[in-house]
Amino acid sequence: MSLLAPKEALARAVAGVAAHGFTVVARNTRGDSVYLKPEGNPFALRVSNHARTPKQRANHPDAVTSLVIRQPKTAAQVDALVEGAVRTFAGECRKREG
Repeated sequence: MSLLAPKEALARAVAGVAAHGFTVVARNTRGDSVYLKPEGNPFALRVSNHARTPKQRANHPDAVTSLVIRQPKTAAQVDALVEGAVRTFAGECRKREG
């Protein structure tokens, strides 16, 4: 199994989340944090290479789930992280809406 560099793994993760019906709504200037939302949903899923900073929390309080990739991963590992993040996102939306 070949490993994807973190940058490639992040790109695969963003594409994987988008394949679940999410659209990119924001990206930081370095391109290492991407926020995606399903259409009509007020909440966002964040894909990044680092934990959220207080500034990011203030700028994107709608981000209810983060998928963080810091190390090289296989494609299968990235795909599993995407599936888990999408499930967690759905659960967080249910909690916040109900």
